[in-house]
Amino acid sequence: MTEEIRKKKKDHPRFKRPNVGRTKRSRLDDKWKRPRGQGNKQRKKLNKAGKWPTIGYGNSDLIKNVHPCGFKEVIVHTIKELTNLENVAIRIGATVGKRKKIKIIEKAKEKGLKILN
Repeated sequence: MTEEIRKKKKDHPRFKRPNVGRTKRSRLDDKWKRPRGQGNKQRKKLNKAGKWPTIGYGNSDLIKNVHPCGFKEVIVHTIKELTNLENVAIRIGATVGKRKKIKIIEKAKEKGLKILN
């Protein structure tokens, strides 16, 4: 299942904001932000300036939010959220404490759910 998902997920370039890494002391993040400058090459859509994220790079709805293990991924914060879940992989929220996390893990193992973290 994992190979099928990896093959179906589209490859796309790493979308970087313009002028990232131009100098060693660059204070720009590596993430995408839309260029807004008047003379910006990337805003003018010149070929050498890099790709823009567009709708064409998106994956189909069948593959979106699917973990490589083959299950849809769901974030869980409480035990009540586990009641209606079947055939999904759960990820326990980062703000959940240790005591509640142990209870969620026990309940998920009873239901046969895959735990990612």
